Amino acid sequence: MKIFSLENKTAIVTGALGLLGKEHCKALYEAGANVVVTDLDEQECIKFADSLGINSIGCKLDVTDSENIKHVKKTVLNKFERIDILVNNAAINDMFENPKAALELSKFENYPLELWQKSIDVNLTGVFLCSQIFGTLMAKQKSGSIINIASTYGITAPDQSLYKNEKEEQTFFKPPAYSATKGAVIMFTKYLASYWGKEGVRVNSLSPGGIENNQDEFFIQKYSSKTPLGRMAQPTDYKGALIFLASDASSYMTGANLVVDGGWTCW
Repeated sequence: MKIFSLENKTAIVTGALGLLGKEHCKALYEAGANVVVTDLDEQECIKFADSLGINSIGCKLDVTDSENIKHVKKTVLNKFERIDILVNNAAINDMFENPKAALELSKFENYPLELWQKSIDVNLTGVFLCSQIFGTLMAKQKSGSIINIASTYGITAPDQSLYKNEKEEQTFFKPPAYSATKGAVIMFTKYLASYWGKEGVRVNSLSPGGIENNQDEFFIQKYSSKTPLGRMAQPTDYKGALIFLASDASSYMTGANLVVDGGWTCW
């Protein structure tokens, strides 16, 4: 099974301190890669990188700041000499601090422009900038794998009935920015795959389904009932798919959107 090995390869994960980001880092490290943990909190990145092992470093990274990205690139090259894998995982998934305001603010009619713009800046422009700066190096190397984390909500519209409680009261609406940006990420993936194919850089997206993470019980039950496998995902359910896309096991795969959602989008 050596085609799944990432030994002697260097991987960068953005948004690495999040629920999925940490699992992405663990999976890449377990497969043998040097792992660069990046997120906004530098000390926490360093702490988490240290927990992985000696072949991991932590760096502060704001995916909307091109100069910061260039600085991280320089740091990584000084340490590991090359960049082979980029996991564009950083993203905003709107959470409203005041539950009472969430229902009104999440309505499309009321959704604030500043939240829309912030999601575009991180979820889409961040993917563009990191791909441009790290991916250009891969193109010069004539090899590399870029994995853009998309979502099932980039393929299908949110089912807003999931957010109705036991009394059938709407508690929240999944806002428009998440779906719009994740759909754009999938199309951007296809663009880059076509553009850099002859340079040996593969670009694919991974679309996860919903992850169980202390949501209200009514939501977990509703989501599970609409999923053929009958449950929400666990954070570890995406490790195999990620390693597949990062490794030579998917050497003839580019421009694809790998959907791992328990069957959510099949009906």
